[in-house]
Amino acid sequence: MSTPINLNKVRKTRARAEKKARAEANSVKFGRSKAEKDGQKAAADKVVRFLDGHKRDP
Repeated sequence: MSTPINLNKVRKTRARAEKKARAEANSVKFGRSKAEKDGQKAAADKVVRFLDGHKRDP
């Protein structure tokens, strides 16, 4: 006869693994460093300034 297992432990272990996998996926999807965010914002601002500077007067 096999040894009994605690189903609560199995359920909690599975839930922890799913939560960790979801956290890793979110960190890949949303995780950017402050330097990356600032660099991307600066590049977008530069493009806006460039386009605004080259508009023709009506």
